[in-house]
Amino acid sequence: MKPLSPATLLPALLLVAALAVGSLFVGVSDVSPSALFREGFDGRAAQVLLASRVPRTLALILAGAAMAVAGLIMQMLVRNRFVEPSTVGTVESATLGILVVTIFAPDLPVFVKMLVAAAFALAGTALFLRILRAVPLRSILMVPLIGILLAGVIGAITTFFAYRYDFLQSLNAWTTGDFSVVLRGRYELLWISAAMTAAAYLAADRFTVAGLGKEFSTNLGLNHERVVALGLVIVALVSAVVVVSVGVIPFLGLIVPNVVSLMIGDNVRRALPWVAIIGAGFVLACDIVGRLVIYPYEIPIGTIMGVVGSFFFLYLLLRKNARVA
Repeated sequence: MKPLSPATLLPALLLVAALAVGSLFVGVSDVSPSALFREGFDGRAAQVLLASRVPRTLALILAGAAMAVAGLIMQMLVRNRFVEPSTVGTVESATLGILVVTIFAPDLPVFVKMLVAAAFALAGTALFLRILRAVPLRSILMVPLIGILLAGVIGAITTFFAYRYDFLQSLNAWTTGDFSVVLRGRYELLWISAAMTAAAYLAADRFTVAGLGKEFSTNLGLNHERVVALGLVIVALVSAVVVVSVGVIPFLGLIVPNVVSLMIGDNVRRALPWVAIIGAGFVLACDIVGRLVIYPYEIPIGTIMGVVGSFFFLYLLLRKNARVA
């Protein structure tokens, strides 16, 4: 497989742009160019386009790019290619935070709910890292195993309290990634994830050095704890914003960084633009497939991503085992 080069970045951007244009015109409502031309700016097609299709497409791009980048950062900080926010308890912790706010302060603004979810996500991710330091890691597979177990425990606690306070239906809505509910005025928080992606790019070289290990990075003069803290904040904020806005998108941060790593390597500054672009394109493609498979009905993107991601996760496990053997 030929390595990716900057010269191929433009075709990749054009492909994502083509998927974005296709996303604007796929759906039950007739929002075809002919309908827009026939009905004019005040017609129903234009209203659907501006109120639903454009916000949905922007949300797909922002969430896809940000979650993929968050997965890349987490893999560099943990130094393991089998982790991402939905496999180490980060997303589950954010969901628990939303549930706590819904139970005790349901009238808080969405922005405040996002901050609480981010705080819970940060605490859950920090707990995961603390457990890793305390457990002897005799195999690279121990890291994702610990993450999945921690995520299961946090998810079980969340389900218990959701059942206790009769919020199970709401919990299912939060944990299923679904962009069909995205409308103008309900996705703008995702621009925070775009800011976090930009911050990750500015600190890309530091993440690359931090991924070499604490001792090595400290010898090079890098404040390892500060870089890890920055990475955790970025991952927590991105996870919280995406969960609050559209729900959980599983395995995205696992698939895309691994694909890019196979072709580029572990240099974060080189890989991050590709991770963001491929993440956005992958989410756009999965969403379009979800809208077409059982048309005029729709399969949530969380379901499609869960199926694709689980197969890819198994492939990584088998491939790594084969190489170790």
